[in-house]
Amino acid sequence: MSTRTFALIFGIIYLGAGLLGLMPGLLTPMPAGGPPVRFDVMPGALLGLFPVNMLHTVVHLAIGAWGLMAFMDWLRPRTYARSVALIFALLGVMGLMPELNTLSGLMPLYGHDIWLHLGTAAVAAYAGFAVSEPAGERRSLAGDRRKASRAPLAHERRQGPYDRRRTPFPA
Repeated sequence: MSTRTFALIFGIIYLGAGLLGLMPGLLTPMPAGGPPVRFDVMPGALLGLFPVNMLHTVVHLAIGAWGLMAFMDWLRPRTYARSVALIFALLGVMGLMPELNTLSGLMPLYGHDIWLHLGTAAVAAYAGFAVSEPAGERRSLAGDRRKASRAPLAHERRQGPYDRRRTPFPA
């Protein structure tokens, strides 16, 4: 999997997860034993598994949009993959710590979000650090070099003078 393919796939997945988090019908009430979250705009468990709130949903939308922009080469796909690996590894480790698993009460990072974030970090680290990009065609923004005009030649080696119409006729 190339980093560009990774950016497309994970961009679609996280954009889709963000859009699903905006649908109140797919959110079930938060589990009773979960840590309290102060930012309680649209809290719930997405599909009954992943605890989310509006801030968490916005982060998923931003990561997904960033991935699609990286796929379209507006941004570098390798930078996207490496950044996602670091961000989600940090979020996964924070979800394992009881004092940080709500990000100071802003968004829930516990439960199934831990393995989702750590799994995403592992795949992103592979795509960003281990996969080498194939040497492809290099394109420059300057344009096509084949269309550049050439200066007229005074004498062409293989065919005599450059413009035979301007040469004097032999006597």
